[in-house]
Amino acid sequence: MTSSQKDDIRVPFALPDIQDGEVEEVVAALRSGWITTGPRTHEFERRFARFVGSPHAVAVNSATAGLHLCLEVAGVGPGDAVIVPTVTFASSALVALHCGAEPVLADIDEETGLATAETMQAAAARAREMGLRPAVFMPVHLAGQACDMDAIRRAAAQYQARIVEDAAHALPTTYQGRLVGSISEYTVFSFYATKTIATGEGGMITVRDETTARRLKTLRLHGISTDVWDRYRSDRPKWYYEVVAAGYKYNMPDLAAALGLRQLARCEEMARRRKEIAEIYAEEWRDLPIQPLGIRRPEDRHAWHLYIVRLVGAGPAERQAFIEQLAEQGVGASVHFIPLHRMPVFRDRPGMSREFFPGAEAYHANCVSLPLFSAMSERDVEYVVRAVRRAVTSL
Repeated sequence: MTSSQKDDIRVPFALPDIQDGEVEEVVAALRSGWITTGPRTHEFERRFARFVGSPHAVAVNSATAGLHLCLEVAGVGPGDAVIVPTVTFASSALVALHCGAEPVLADIDEETGLATAETMQAAAARAREMGLRPAVFMPVHLAGQACDMDAIRRAAAQYQARIVEDAAHALPTTYQGRLVGSISEYTVFSFYATKTIATGEGGMITVRDETTARRLKTLRLHGISTDVWDRYRSDRPKWYYEVVAAGYKYNMPDLAAALGLRQLARCEEMARRRKEIAEIYAEEWRDLPIQPLGIRRPEDRHAWHLYIVRLVGAGPAERQAFIEQLAEQGVGASVHFIPLHRMPVFRDRPGMSREFFPGAEAYHANCVSLPLFSAMSERDVEYVVRAVRRAVTSL
């Protein structure tokens, strides 16, 4: 490959899939004069709830905000443990600290990257030994594949723990024929720039009952009883409001919701494209010493937020060489995730010894995430296929 050919294409690790419709919707929101939480946010909530089959949806400015609000509404506080997989983004566990609770990390199945009922139950038992009450089990649907929610629900019930699903990767993911978001008491989605639908920054909470939804909406905006759009439409004086709780600044603005509305309308289309790319990768690399994450239940729908592979027989040094080889060819790659028990903010806390996490340690040693986004062209996909083959054979 000549230098000019090498420079002719660059495939980043991820890009949002933004088309003219999204641009037009955001411009319309700008021209409307209403750019904070308002009619588009309310409509986005309504359509999202209908899409996943949940009675209620509450828009927030990030999945982190959504997880924090769910723990607060669930009454999590000092003396409580939140059971979280060690292989996840840090926010899944940090929100427990924000509530004064203790994140207690669970190991994963190294073949799928997912926490299991057994690993979460083992973490809950450790929490009990530490004098904590296992208050919440937080399964993470890594890469877009659903955890075994029935088994996790049974495990949580043994501790009278509630379930908050971290579904940041899981739109549109199904579990036993139902979309994630319609299964548990609390589910939280992410609309970060690299997610399956993107609003730049943003998230959504789905819940079953109206009282909980109202509480979440109050807490997301300073604890004010009605948001500014509701006050604008009210017969009461527009300036009047009451602060009824110690809330936060977690509301989604209409500019983000405008983008979300158009992205949601294209969600199925973009999901199909991600699946197509994942299938091409699996077919093209089946003769290489790279192993895609195991599929727990083929009948469930995978959202393919990430395409994670294991470099068979490799370790951290070979993985880094592989990533550098891809970078030299203009192809982005990443690692999802550095286990939380290795992070400075967590590693000195109780119960963080690596001996508790053999699955995560084995997984982390050779996992790599490769480019997968719905805006990839056929040329992009073909280029990544060739680049990965060259990088693997050079190791």
